[in-house]
Amino acid sequence: MRQDHFKRRPPAKHMDPYGARDREEREEADSGQIEGRNAVQEALRAKRPIDKVLIAKGDTDAALGHIAHAAKAAGIAVVDTDRRKLDEMSTTGAHQGVIAIAAVKEYSTIEDILNIARERGEAPLIVLCDEISDPHNLGAIIRTAECAGAHGVILPRRRSAGLTATVAKTSAGAVEYMAVARVANLTNAIEELKKNGVWVYGTAAEADAGLYETDLTGAAAIVIGSEGSGMSRLVSESCDFKLSIPMTGKVSSLNASVSAAVVLYEAVRQRRTKG
Repeated sequence: MRQDHFKRRPPAKHMDPYGARDREEREEADSGQIEGRNAVQEALRAKRPIDKVLIAKGDTDAALGHIAHAAKAAGIAVVDTDRRKLDEMSTTGAHQGVIAIAAVKEYSTIEDILNIARERGEAPLIVLCDEISDPHNLGAIIRTAECAGAHGVILPRRRSAGLTATVAKTSAGAVEYMAVARVANLTNAIEELKKNGVWVYGTAAEADAGLYETDLTGAAAIVIGSEGSGMSRLVSESCDFKLSIPMTGKVSSLNASVSAAVVLYEAVRQRRTKG
């Protein structure tokens, strides 16, 4: 997908010295933010769903090292973060160099998603989000996927928004009903889907066929690329087919969540027509 496919207007720098992504992380402060070494360690021991752990860059003492090791062992993303940013995010003023952002629910697995389709007696309809970093976009995608009757959403562990409070709020409660899996490697997830008979369709401006010429009635996983650069190279190369959304106006890009909605509802239309 071309770099401008999901173009977004950058925030004015004078409005937020830390940037849009930092601002989103600070929005989590009122829900699901865990601060301080003991609190984060206990959350990890209790196996509480955690989206990511932010550790002060340059702090390498044994306690923080233990937290980082435990988080990685649990499959949780660990992010080296400027201490000033942690100070800005902190609501207690005593983060001690570590803040964890709790996920609002447990992540599912790919097998869970496929089982949901089997239980419904339906061909799988799955959305793969390739580095969707904007939590509002992710929340909107999850909301649309649930409304369209998709069976699950798959996210990469790194360089992606997770199931944070902002995502849950934007989804209008859809996260409670939608299975969301988080994987270490999206290309490996695609191969797992293929082994289970799922065809993978990547959305791209330059594609093999247009959306309306593509058959989405069978088992299908739809890849939505990132807001800035679209699908990553390896993910793009792993797709079985590429499809493009017709663009007839002067603007040649759509928001990632809008693109997901257009493709999902074309799949819904085709499946209802076939049925």
